[in-house]
Amino acid sequence: SADGGRNLNLDSVLMGLPMSDPTAWATAMNNLGMAPMGMTGQPLLPDFDPALGMMTGIPPINPMMPGLGIVPPPIPPDMPAAKEIIHCKSCTLFPPNPHLPPPATRERPPGCKTVFVGGLPENATEQIIMEVFEQCGEVIAIRKSKKNFCHIRFAEEFMVDKALYLSGYRIRLGSSTDKKDTGRLHVDFAQARDDLYEWECKQRMLAREERHRRRLQEERFRPPSPPPVVHYSDHECSVVAEKLKDDTKFLEAIQTLLTWIERGEVNRRTANNFYSMIQSANSHVRRLVNEKAAHEKEMEEAKEKFKLALSGILVQFEQIVAVYHSASKQKAWDHFTKAQRKNISVWCKQAE
Repeated sequence: SADGGRNLNLDSVLMGLPMSDPTAWATAMNNLGMAPMGMTGQPLLPDFDPALGMMTGIPPINPMMPGLGIVPPPIPPDMPAAKEIIHCKSCTLFPPNPHLPPPATRERPPGCKTVFVGGLPENATEQIIMEVFEQCGEVIAIRKSKKNFCHIRFAEEFMVDKALYLSGYRIRLGSSTDKKDTGRLHVDFAQARDDLYEWECKQRMLAREERHRRRLQEERFRPPSPPPVVHYSDHECSVVAEKLKDDTKFLEAIQTLLTWIERGEVNRRTANNFYSMIQSANSHVRRLVNEKAAHEKEMEEAKEKFKLALSGILVQFEQIVAVYHSASKQKAWDHFTKAQRKNISVWCKQAE
């Protein structure tokens, strides 16, 4: 499931083993989000919750150099700068030199759940690899090569970030100093068809949910459809004919009659029924003409009323303006204060 896994020159430069305090491994594993294990394999922190582990929300890494796709992995703000020794049941992990730059990684593939692990000891077995990496999260599959590298697929994407934290660590099986029992881990993102397929399925599902949500939103604001028009029958015809004679139900009935005629319900058998309904509709013409004339008469009366009211308002306005003009003449104007004169001038302009 992990085609196109990268080939790496595994003869990395051998570095000295920086030894730190052997009692600090529990802190390091706690920082990794792993349940710290003793040499006997028993958890030392029985109440430790792996869900509180680090790096569960790191976004996909973008290449700083698009041509190379090589970037240093992100350093979470709450991750200790100096890595600690980690003791497992059958091996020990020694941290890289803190003064060296962080190991480079390729561009993160979308939906990546698979990592490439290089630099494994020649004598490392699948059980040892599982022991080291299952503490990062649930391992779905390990595909080990004859050479000293393998591919590991995790259940969730965030577990990949935990596995990448182990990149650069030096691994030693037991207490052996044999070259075949030591190695320097190199962990990197791997391209896997299964990861890409699952990611694409998830994207399609999210797109479907978004379309469904938008459709529901549109339907909520769409005006309700008009009720469907009943099919023509002799009984429905008699009902509509009665409604056509009723002024309050005429509008509903005339719409039904129009729909029936457009549907092609008029034939030799039903022609008389339709003629009588059209005749009933015609009888409303005189009523509508009379209503229109009554409304026009009301309109004319309203216009006359408006003209009378407006002329009365204008006469009063003219009288008010005449008062302002009289007050502005010399014999009255001189007796007002400066503020009073200013107000009278403003009022006069507004009224005009």
